[in-house]
Order: sequence, then structure tokens, then C-alpha cells
Amino acid sequence: MRPRDEYLDWLRATSLVVVVLWHWAFTILRWTPTGPVPTSPLGFWSGVWILTWLLQVLPMFFYVGGCVHSSSWARDRKQGVGHYVWRHVRHLLVPALLLVLTWVVLGAVSWAIFGLSWIRGVVLLVVSPLWFLGVYVVLIALVPVSSWLHRRFDVLVPVWLGGIAMVVDVLRFRYDLPWIGWVNMLVVWWLAHQAGFFHHRLTRRTGWALFFCGLFGLAGLVFSGLYPGSMVGVPGDRLSNIGPPTFVIVALLVFQIGFAVVTRPLVERVLDGTVARRVVAVVSSIALPLFLFHSTGMALARVSGFLLLGGQISDDRAPDLIWWLQRPLAVVVPLLFTLPVIVLFGLRRRT
Repeated sequence: MRPRDEYLDWLRATSLVVVVLWHWAFTILRWTPTGPVPTSPLGFWSGVWILTWLLQVLPMFFYVGGCVHSSSWARDRKQGVGHYVWRHVRHLLVPALLLVLTWVVLGAVSWAIFGLSWIRGVVLLVVSPLWFLGVYVVLIALVPVSSWLHRRFDVLVPVWLGGIAMVVDVLRFRYDLPWIGWVNMLVVWWLAHQAGFFHHRLTRRTGWALFFCGLFGLAGLVFSGLYPGSMVGVPGDRLSNIGPPTFVIVALLVFQIGFAVVTRPLVERVLDGTVARRVVAVVSSIALPLFLFHSTGMALARVSGFLLLGGQISDDRAPDLIWWLQRPLAVVVPLLFTLPVIVLFGLRRRT
């Protein structure tokens, strides 16, 4: 059994924390009769979408999950699939379901008693980050299949999955079958997860090859005009690369894997110190629950600000100097509201 890979811990924690910080710091709410509609600075400024090539890090989260699960399945396979899946999801699934149930009940009561027609939009906005949980559970259940495919066909598996993702896009856009795009909600993230099975075989030279292959692929797909440049949804774009994921996310995955491999020596030198290791350990222990509950903390912070300060929940305006100066506060306040939610719902360890 391989020793614990602290770099993988760092990658997973970083990927989740980056998503949380992005949502807290850069969510701009547009209030409509049906509830809040989120946008971001990307909706106001052109050209900054290129930052999402590094900041849209969900592909890296699924990639790290594949690496971890490939090792854990080799160790625990004798205990059976059911035991394996439940062992890896119970500390995540139970509190997440409790949180969703709480918001659904709160929304139903608010609508029934106070007639708040917009509460549905609020509930959907708060629980929407949990979409990844369903995909994550499915991928864990598929670990035995993924492991067999990896042993039997090796590198052909991610190639086939990438091919399926491309075919789905062709059918979706060329033949106007928008519904088939949701097939890639499984295929693309399964590809990212399957790629993690190769983590321990990647060399620095391979990393550079993946880095440039992904970069050239991203550039070609985006600047061809076929896909948006942003790796997150932007209001006004004709489509989103992430919901459901397009083949562009495959290129993003390749780019980010290469980036992670070639920067590993630098990061490991930074993590070599005792203090740095302790910081990574602490952040890793709370990264996943922080991701699950950060939208709840942000909602509570927004409502509290509205009630206490008499301000507006909506901040639908182009970011100005004052808006940028408020960004640290936009992170600290939701964090203070999120930490009690993590304790309340009892998510005590990573999965």
C-alpha cells in the first residue's frame, strides 16, 4: 500500500477552497421576482474569463478522487462494493441530505405562511452546489468497474470516454439535440475520475506534454468560436461549458493535470516545512464540509446584512473600487456563518 500522498491532499483541499472563495468573493446577485440570480465580474468585463482556466478546479477534484479511490479499492475490495461505497459516502451523504431537507422545509413553510414566491429560487441557489454529490456517489459506486477497465484496457479507457464526450457535443450542437448534453454530466466527470488512476505513473516530461496538449486544445476550441472562453457559466453566453460539461472541460482537465504535475516539485518544497504541513492538514480536514455548506453560510450572511444594516441583498452593478475593497469582508463574514453550520450538521471528517 502506498504511503499517504500529501500533495494529493493539497490538490483536493485547494480545488474545493478555490471554488468556495470564488463563490463568496465574486458572486453578484441580481434580484428578480422569482428570486436571486447569480452572476459574477465575468458578466461585466470581457477577457477575464481566461482566469477560469485555472480557477475552475472541479476537474482536479474528480481527478484526485480517482487517484484516492483507485488505491482504496485495491485495499478494501474484499469487503464488497456495498460496504466500500457506504464507507466512503456516509459521512458526506447524511449531513448533505439533512441540509437539503432543512432548506426544503424552510422554503415550503415560508411559501405557505408568508407567500414568498421567490423562496424557491433561494432554496435552489443554496443547494445547487450539491449537484456534484450525486455524480461523486455514482463514481464511487463505479470504482470496481473503473478499476477493472483500467487493468484490462489501461489508457484506452480515458481515450474512449473523451471520444464519447466529443460525440455527445457533436450530437448536441450539430444535430440540435440539447438533452443529450446531460450524458456528459457523467462521461466527462468519469473521465476526470478515471484519469486519477494514472496519477502515480505520470512523470514531469509527461506532465509538460499534458500541459501543452490541454493548453493548445483549450485555445483551439475556444478561439474557434464554437465554445465560450469561460469555464464557468456566464449570463449572456449562448451556452455554458460546465452545465452540462462540454468537451472543453476535457481539454481543461488535461491542461490542469499537466499543470499539477509540473508544479509538484515547487509545491512540495513549500509543503516541506512543519507549519505548512499542519496548515494543509487543517484545511484538508474542513475543505469538503466547507464546500458543501458554504452557500448556506453565504445566504445567512446576506440575510443578516439585509436585516441588520438595512442594505440590499441584490448587488447587481458593475464592480467598482468600493466593491473590490469589500472582497475580504465578503469572504470573512460568510465563513463565520458557515463554521457553525458545519458543526451543527456534524460533518466531522473527509470522505
